[in-house]
Amino acid sequence: MWALAGRALAPWAAGAARLLPPCPRHAGVLEPGVACRLFSAAELKEKPDMSRFPVEDIRNFSIIAHVDHGKSTLADRLLELTGTIDKTQKNKQVLDKLQVERERGITVKAQTASLFYSFGGKQYLLNLIDTPGHVDFSYEVSRSLSACQGVLLVVDANEGIQAQTVANFFLAFEAQLSVIPVINKIDLKNADPERVGKQIEKVFDIPSEECIKISAKLGTNVDSVLQAVIERIPPPKVHRANPLKALVFDSTFDQYRGVVASIALFDGMLSKGDKIVSAHTKKTYEVNQVGILNPNEQPTHKLRSLQPTCNCVCYYESDLFMWKSGVYPIDQSEYNNLKSAIEKLTLNDSSVTVHRDSSLALGAGWRLGFLGLLHMEVFNQRLEQEYNASVILTTPTVPYKAVLSSAKLIKEYKEKEITIINPAQFPDKSKVTEYLEPVVLGTVITPTEYTGKIMELCQARRAIQKNMTFIDENRVMLKYLFPLNEIVVDFYDSLKSLSSGYASFDYEDAGYQTADLIKMDILLNGNIVEELVTVVHREKAYTVGKSICERLKDSLPRQLFEIAVQAAIGSKVIARETVKAYRKNVLAKCYGGDITRKMKLLKRQAEGKKKLRKIGNIEIPKNAFIKVLKTQPNK
Repeated sequence: MWALAGRALAPWAAGAARLLPPCPRHAGVLEPGVACRLFSAAELKEKPDMSRFPVEDIRNFSIIAHVDHGKSTLADRLLELTGTIDKTQKNKQVLDKLQVERERGITVKAQTASLFYSFGGKQYLLNLIDTPGHVDFSYEVSRSLSACQGVLLVVDANEGIQAQTVANFFLAFEAQLSVIPVINKIDLKNADPERVGKQIEKVFDIPSEECIKISAKLGTNVDSVLQAVIERIPPPKVHRANPLKALVFDSTFDQYRGVVASIALFDGMLSKGDKIVSAHTKKTYEVNQVGILNPNEQPTHKLRSLQPTCNCVCYYESDLFMWKSGVYPIDQSEYNNLKSAIEKLTLNDSSVTVHRDSSLALGAGWRLGFLGLLHMEVFNQRLEQEYNASVILTTPTVPYKAVLSSAKLIKEYKEKEITIINPAQFPDKSKVTEYLEPVVLGTVITPTEYTGKIMELCQARRAIQKNMTFIDENRVMLKYLFPLNEIVVDFYDSLKSLSSGYASFDYEDAGYQTADLIKMDILLNGNIVEELVTVVHREKAYTVGKSICERLKDSLPRQLFEIAVQAAIGSKVIARETVKAYRKNVLAKCYGGDITRKMKLLKRQAEGKKKLRKIGNIEIPKNAFIKVLKTQPNK
């Protein structure tokens, strides 16, 4: 169930799960198990009567799948079939409401909609959540599943099971949700739904005859999906007579109304005017209005009474395999505006972790945690589009650990094992007994003809093979233990390139392991660029340093003076590239005469460039940091 409250709700809405007990005064009420949202009363005229839906006539479900397997298209057809939206040719990605989603053609935010559907002489309330398919946004999937009792597992009839298909299935399986397999795109020329059905049976142990074969694009057999949702997904288990118990699984900030919170209401009732308490912060807030998404916000009105008190609390498990990037305002005068923008945006993307940071070169800023490079790019794009905020991003790094070597250092840091999230603060080897790096268990699913190339790529990334399983005669599933630092930047792009786009990849946290790590500085004309300081494995330092220097050389604009781009470990330079200076032809007007006159002009020019090199500032373009990372060759 989903809901919205007032502006002061921001502190707890940024978290994930909260239980909200109301005060003993009530008016219009929302039923538990229903999708609802809290917003202003004058927004829409019609208010559906939610009291006519008993709990047994409610279904809460998500659509999960790998990237581009047709989740959003299926959601469009379900909205049309239930009469929620009019059937037109313009219905494409209706639930993808963000500008970044429209531009990139992918889903980055889970979106909800309440559907009314008549079946077997009864009318049902179906609460749908459309989820992202990219591995960088898997946190959106896990949060959405906490509000559901079942899922539609969509698989492409041509591509078959992919890595994110496997990951999403096990998220649903661990949450003990009912899984309905849906084989989509049966209208494609090369579609083979029978083969995909056998894959589903082998990998997920779901009988192939339970698979529903559809074409979401053409609307073929989509009505069978709605019937399966009613017949195979159980209604929510709620107790309306119990104290209020609700889970906040999403939230956003509205400039005029404050915080809008999406909630799953498990027990009790909720109505306009209620006083609710966050079980996490113990703060009290007043509910301005409640309603549903259909798919736009629609207020509801229902009267009921309740005696509330609730002491329970629950939280989402935080993601451990994050990697960090420094975020700083381009101008320090914009610090407060950027702070406000980050606070509001993290309400809508609570997978991002925020820690204050500062830099001598860049000033005050933050160290933000992301789940991948695409996640970071999308967050940065949303800051620009939604809040008009421009930032400087530093080189991303994963959280390393160091075991301190002396009692004095342990006393200073107040712990023996410290976590390093800023590469500039990476301790010297003389201060530690060992370094630890995070590792993940990665899953690669690929056609068999690319197996050799992909195994070479994994070995080049210091991965250790754990398992190899043939899904069928044409596809294989590989399990590798990867150092997280080797995959978060460009591994996915390299994998797609080697496999002509057919391989897929997903990963999960696997703890830490000992590693031989060193800090590498990047210098421009002898000055360290804090944004590009990074931590690398010792055996790959030269390769990584040379690659960054080469890419940075191509990214930096030429100046009137020469720019030396260097990678250094301590005081030792291990790689160098040079950005040549623009040169004015000072001999253009010399048509002859003594050679000493020409030499004098050239010497004067060289002295001027040398002086300019000392006092000239080198400004790195904002997009150069991501460009340097994304275009690194296979290491």
